[in-house]
Amino acid sequence: MVQAARELLAVRTPLDAELMVSDMVGAWWGRRVRGGDVEQVLGEGLVDYAAKAGTPASLTLLICLAYLGTARQGAKAEGAALAMMESGVARPGWAERVGAVKPAGCYVSRDAYGDQDTVICTFAYRWNDSEQPMDRHALVMVVDYNMSGMARDAWVSSQVDKLLEQARAEAAGNPLLLFEEIQPEQARALLESAMKATREPKTPPPVSESYSAYHAFARARLKALPPGRKRPAPLHIEAPYSRERRAMLAAEFLASDAAEHLSDPSAASRCADHIIDYGCEQDFNRPLRVSPTKCETFLLDWLPRKVMLSVAEQEAMPHVMSAWARFAAHRTGLPEQGLKATLDAVWGAIGKFPEAYRDPTSFGLDRPLLERLLPDGDLSALARRAFAFPYLQGTHNGIDLDLLNPADQADRRTLLEIDHNGTIDQEHLAWHEEIATRLWDGDPPQLWEAAQRLLDLGHDRHDVLHVLIEIAERIGGDPEELAAALDDIADIPDEI
Repeated sequence: MVQAARELLAVRTPLDAELMVSDMVGAWWGRRVRGGDVEQVLGEGLVDYAAKAGTPASLTLLICLAYLGTARQGAKAEGAALAMMESGVARPGWAERVGAVKPAGCYVSRDAYGDQDTVICTFAYRWNDSEQPMDRHALVMVVDYNMSGMARDAWVSSQVDKLLEQARAEAAGNPLLLFEEIQPEQARALLESAMKATREPKTPPPVSESYSAYHAFARARLKALPPGRKRPAPLHIEAPYSRERRAMLAAEFLASDAAEHLSDPSAASRCADHIIDYGCEQDFNRPLRVSPTKCETFLLDWLPRKVMLSVAEQEAMPHVMSAWARFAAHRTGLPEQGLKATLDAVWGAIGKFPEAYRDPTSFGLDRPLLERLLPDGDLSALARRAFAFPYLQGTHNGIDLDLLNPADQADRRTLLEIDHNGTIDQEHLAWHEEIATRLWDGDPPQLWEAAQRLLDLGHDRHDVLHVLIEIAERIGGDPEELAAALDDIADIPDEI
């Protein structure tokens, strides 16, 4: 990278240099390294290496990293760059203008469904002597609300006027599109929230190929937008729904004309509860938002992974979803064209739903056992809870295991003692109980992810549990350190 930085000496503007360095550091964005955070290991490592090189190219790289890097990288790069300049290392004439930008205007193009926002933030470098804006450019980011509100795409355009004119023309000719100017404070809050959501997944997020190249540039540009005295909420955030409010909304739906054809009121009520919970917990408290993509994701992805449905609910769910789309579209004013597209998507998903949703009883587990393992109906917890409590049926020393409840603390300890044939000291049993409780709750999620990696390598279940205990005992109560240590597990150490 220091060698590649020689090309920075040939660029003519700070914008070109910033984009080039953003692309360079994007090479490690979203990646993981053993032994530390990737931004510390590689990012700060690059700063240290560039500082030692002491060349004009490495100085230019440090100047850009002082603006584009993380807070730690920026502080280290700025100090190293100042020291090199004091020693007489040359720098390009444009270097003093790196990051010296002013926001010019912010806009959003959003669809009527609420699936995504395309946010446009325009900037220019500080005015020259003639008071004319220099190197105007636009940062464009796409926020996807069907993917937890994450930023999924980003790019930069120097054709600002053409970009804005095209966005206005598209909205004028499409009733399902809205284009408007927003306050810079709103744009900053929305995009910072979206970039945070993109960072959170432990698996590589489903972003565009270009996102990593513009990530550092976007992060830095957002800091040029005013935060406001009182930080505004992102545009998509709505007030939380209490349990009472959710129940009232379900009752209104079941009493509406849209739901009058549903033949099983009890199953329809439970299905409506799942739809509302999904909208509140996965879609920023927007249960009344419906779209083709949201309905398909709910029916074919989220439900099969997360919720244990009864046979009656499985049969009713697609029909309830269709009725809910009509009810919600009327409440939110979704154009008829949008409702038709949503209903087409729901009916298209109906044929796939029986295949996508596999009844847990088809796994060979009877329903009473499933209900003990999943009292909250969280289907995604089945594997980790069965791993934590493998003995739940039959008898042991006269104890009927079918009567023990793994959600009950006393029964849980009895089950763990049986798992060890009663030959376990109380201190070690307490640690097994700690790990079993964390696996039951999924807290932190890295615990089960680490266990699965070790199981996939062919390790014995008890050996895996002992590794998890050793890490939890060594780390203590710091949740971030525990998550990081679990992320680093690639195999069982020889001493375990």
